[in-house]
Order: sequence, then C-alpha cells, then structure tokens
Amino acid sequence: MSIKNIALPDIGDFDEVEVIEILVNIGDKISTDDSIITLESDKASMEIPSPFAGIVTKIEVNIGDKIKQGGVILSVESEDNNLKNTSQSTKTEHSESQIVPVVVPDIGDFDEVEVIEILVSAGDELSIEDSIITLESDKASMEIPTPVAGKVIDINVALGDKISLGALILNIESTDVEKPKTPTETKIESPTTPITTNANQAASTLPKGNSHASPSIRKLARELGVDLSSVTGTGQKGRILDADLKDHVKQIMTSGDLGSAIPKTPVIDFSKFGDTETLALSRINKLSGKHLTACWLNIPHVTQFDEVNISQMEAYRQEQKANGVKLTPLVFIIKALVQTLKNNPRFNASLDESSENLIIKKYVNLGIAMDTPKGLVVPVIRDVDQKSLIDLAKELFETSKNAREGKLKPADMQGASLTISSLGGIGGTQFTPIVNAPEVAILGVSRSYFKPTWNGKNFIPTLTLPLALSYDHRVIDGVQGARFMVELNKTLQDMRGMV
Repeated sequence: MSIKNIALPDIGDFDEVEVIEILVNIGDKISTDDSIITLESDKASMEIPSPFAGIVTKIEVNIGDKIKQGGVILSVESEDNNLKNTSQSTKTEHSESQIVPVVVPDIGDFDEVEVIEILVSAGDELSIEDSIITLESDKASMEIPTPVAGKVIDINVALGDKISLGALILNIESTDVEKPKTPTETKIESPTTPITTNANQAASTLPKGNSHASPSIRKLARELGVDLSSVTGTGQKGRILDADLKDHVKQIMTSGDLGSAIPKTPVIDFSKFGDTETLALSRINKLSGKHLTACWLNIPHVTQFDEVNISQMEAYRQEQKANGVKLTPLVFIIKALVQTLKNNPRFNASLDESSENLIIKKYVNLGIAMDTPKGLVVPVIRDVDQKSLIDLAKELFETSKNAREGKLKPADMQGASLTISSLGGIGGTQFTPIVNAPEVAILGVSRSYFKPTWNGKNFIPTLTLPLALSYDHRVIDGVQGARFMVELNKTLQDMRGMV
C-alpha cells in the first residue's frame, strides 16, 4: 500500500476555481475515473475524476474553497499490484484485534452538528449498529451507530462539541473488522483507514440528508420547498440533476398534490406561554385561504408600484358632490381601468389549462374585493365599459350591501377580467396584492395623501394616490407592467378624457 496525493490537473484558462461539491468521503473506495469533486468557474461547472483507484484517507478541500492547478484535493491509499499485504490476509483469516477509529459519517447537507448526548463510555463492549452518540441539527436529532463491534478504548468528543463529516468520535478495539454485519453500508479496507457508514438509518429523521445533489440543486430545492429524499436522481451514483428536480416539481403541479412539496410549519402548544382562546375560521376564511394559497404557489408574482396625482379628479368629485352626485374615487379608477385594459388586452386574459395558450377576453368585468363581517369576498361588476360613473356608483353601493348581508350568489363572484383591492378607506401607504387566479393581474389601491411637488418655481400640495399592480410574470413582463401603470396614471390625471 502507498499513499498518493491527487492534485488539481490542468482544467484550462482558470486561475482559481471554487469547490461547490465534494463527491467522496473518507474511507470511500474509488475506482479510476470516479468523480471526486465538482468545481465551478464563472463559465461552467466540471467534475474532477480520480487518476487512480484506492481508498480515500484524507480530504484537503472544503466546499467554497478556491483552488488552483496543482492544489492537493485528497489523499488515496493505493494498492501496488506487485505487493501482497500478508498482514491483512492474516487478519482476515484470524481474529487478531486492532484499533479502529470511528468517524462522523455522511449525515447530509450539514456543516457542523452539535453533540447532545454520549451514549457509551470507555471500556464498554459494543455490537454492530449500537448507538454511540446523538447529534442535533436545526432540523432534527439523530443517533450515530458504530459500524463494528468491539471495546471502546477512548472517546474524542464532548457534550456541546460541533462536529462535521470525518471528525473522529471514538476508537474501538475490534476483532470483527473484516466481517461487519452490513458490508454494503460499512467500508473497511485497512486498520489505518477510518470507518464510515452510509448512515441511512442514523439520519432517517433528516429526509434531505442522504440525497446526492450539488449545492445549487439543494438551494433550489429549499426555495421550492421540495424534500430531496423524494426525488429520484438519474445522474452518476444516483446524483439528483437539475432536470430530475424540475420533473419532480412538474409532476406535483400537474397532480395537484402541492401539500407534499411544502415543508410543514411547527405545531406548538401556545397555552404553555399564557392564556389563549381558539376561534374557528369562517367558511369564507377557509375557502379564500385555500384559493389564495394556490394562487401564491402557482403564479410567479411581480408587483409594480406607482403614485398618481389625483388633484384634478378630486376637484371634479367634490364639484359633483356639491351638485348632489356622490362618487367615490373607486368609480374613477374603474373607468380608467376600462380604457387601459382595452389598450393592453394581455391584462384582460387568462392562461388555459395547459398554461401554453392565452385566452383574450373581449368583455370587461371587474372584481372588487370587499370586506364583510364573515371575511373577504370578491363580487364582479359586469360590462363596466358600458356603464357611466353614476351607474357604477349605484351598482357598487348595491353590491356592497348584498356582500355585507351575505346575499351574494356564486355566479356573482365569477367571470372577472381583473380585480381591484382598495384599502383607501382604511389606510396604508403600499401593499402587494395576490393575483386572483385565473386572472393574470390585480390592482391594489392605498390611501391617498398630500405631498409637496415641485412645479419649477414652488412646492405645491399634491393629492397623491399610491397604486400597486401585481401580475403573472408568465404572461406579463416588466416592460408591459410598467407601460400599463404609466397609461393608467395618465388616464386618472386626465379628467376630460375619462369623463
């Protein structure tokens, strides 16, 4: 046997390259051309193969390290073909004892894990798979088993220690090294090689721990809320590829089983912190909650903010009020939306079931979010393009009354082109409304306020209305969203054109 260092070969015109994945562990037996690490430059990622076979004895790099050509990656104990290790063959045939170091196995995507319990003492006799320590991460706790039977010689960790992959836990005097009970999970090549286990059982409480995936894939999985243990990898050694993760998410989306892909929130007994009261959600709360959750999960949201000078609009509204005609700011916003939607038909649309075709609507029906004693409802005002300001004011009054009294029918809340969510009567400066699927956009309206505006000579008080347009980024891009808001802004400022 001889120890050989594997150095970074010539990988092209790169000065330093980052290590993004380590594909082997101490104690692994590798063959020639097996991948050992993955590197990433600003142009591409690449796996580095081993130039020869052997047993990994030491890893010289960590994830995030920058290495250059010639930098040592790891050390391998390689068997020379012309030598026979008679001492090892003797140990195989006889029960000669030896000191075996037991190290932290691969427990998944964790840098350091805390030792919260030591389950053995020096002098204890252990059987294979007896638990020796308990570790705890921010997600779960796990017991680490011994891969060999024998007597504990010494313990190298203490309670509270933070340990990572390959760290020495304890030494065992064993006569059973050559015949472990789980040969497929325990790697034992020589008395000088630390022993590791696959730790499938030890880390069973960590669903993502045993998944073979690069950091970029793990990051994407966390963002999507996907448990990698449920994803089947098609890459080398079962490695999860980008396509595997996307196929898994696509399958969940098409099957409608979104709950299995979302990590659960913790269940807490709040009464232990003080007095509590339990109130049942209303039927409307439950229905709208499920619908909004589905909208948030299925639609890639973008929100565009703007502010509109409505001084002219407010002056006209007060003039009409003096003449006995009461008009809320909402009716002016509705009329402005009619014109803007006609000039931007992509906003008056919905995706079909396949999400590959856009259905353009020739009608203009607007959903109006309304607060009721039982929760939020969104009745639809139909054919708003064919109604005057006074007609809209009357219909809004009647619809609001029916909503508060619970007289709305299911048909009254269907068929909207776009929804308006107005908090102007309550307050607030801005908010991000959730698109009400199958619509592709929603307009949020906050409370108007006066702000000083420079007219070239002086600052003058300007009545300003904050708006927030959320839209489905699959259908509407940022440029289209910005243009829509600019046009809506101009329409709201031009009372002559609107009326």
